[in-house]
Parts: sequence; structure tokens; C-alpha cells
Amino acid sequence: MRARVRTQVLCSVGSAVHDVALAALLGGNLFGRLAMNPALADISDKAERGKVLNRARRRYGTVDSIALVALVAGWLPARLDRADMIVSRRQWRLTVAKDVAIGSVVVTGLASAAGGVGFAQQAPDGAVPMQSGSAPAPETPPRAAALKRVVGVLGALNIFSELVLAIINTALSPVTGPSRPVRRVLARRS
Repeated sequence: MRARVRTQVLCSVGSAVHDVALAALLGGNLFGRLAMNPALADISDKAERGKVLNRARRRYGTVDSIALVALVAGWLPARLDRADMIVSRRQWRLTVAKDVAIGSVVVTGLASAAGGVGFAQQAPDGAVPMQSGSAPAPETPPRAAALKRVVGVLGALNIFSELVLAIINTALSPVTGPSRPVRRVLARRS
């Protein structure tokens, strides 16, 4: 009995850590794309835009790194415990889908981070000329421009993976379960 209570507490804490980590990842990505990147166009010097962009991304990269570790660490206890609790094909499919979504978040996040580091190293102090936070300037060296485009695609895939993971988390929630619209979509797929 006591071991079961400890396992439930560990799973609850793990689930909370997982949710906060996902919020940090998705929130940082959305802020960067929707707020920071467009705002960088207000900086008149294109190299300074790149420098500010890369400095901000490097700083938030620490948050992203911690969040990725926390996402996986928060998921593992619940995943290991969930194997005994899966009672339906639907739960099994959602659990496997969550495994895939977490893998996708981790892979696209790490690849995007590596690409971002490579991009920042294309100029001293990360001062790669930029039109905005997401668009290379005409004078951006070809390799840097290509890296920025790849990072943009990886970032979009990462956001998509994070959104899918959030939807799957809702569908797996033991308290609320999936909402009616989510249940309808899941019922069509079953």
C-alpha cells in the first residue's frame, strides 16, 4: 500500500514537471516566432539584429535544455507505471503516440539547437546579418542563410510536435479525459 502511494506521488510530481517543461518549450518557441523575431526588424543594423537574436536564443537555450531533460524525466515514471494501467486499445495507442511525440520533441529540439549554434558561429559574436529574426539579409553568407532556413523548419516541426504532445496529454488525462471534440476525432480514428 505504501509503495503504491509513493508511486502515485512520484507519477503526479513527474506529470507536473512534464507539463511545466512542455509549457516552457512551447511558450519559448511561440514567443520567439511571434514576438521576438518580428521585433528584431526594429533594430536598424542588420548585424546587430543577428547578434541580439543569437544572444537571446543562447540564453533561452539554457531553459530549453533544462525543459527537455525535465520533459523526459517527468514522463519516465508515469510511462513505466502506466504499462500496468493500460486497459484499452485506445489507451495503448495514445501511450505509443505520446512516446513518439516526446521523441519528436526531443529530436527536433536538439537538432534545432545544434543548427542554431552552428548558425551563431557563422559570424563573430553571432552578428550574422538578418532582415528580421527569421529572415536572413541579402548580404548573409550562403551557409549562414541555409542554416537559418533549416533551423526555421526544425523549429516549426518542434512547435508542431509540442502541440501534438499537449493534445495527447489532454486525451490521456485521468482526471478530465479528452474533451468532446478530441473524443470525436479519436473515435473516428479507432
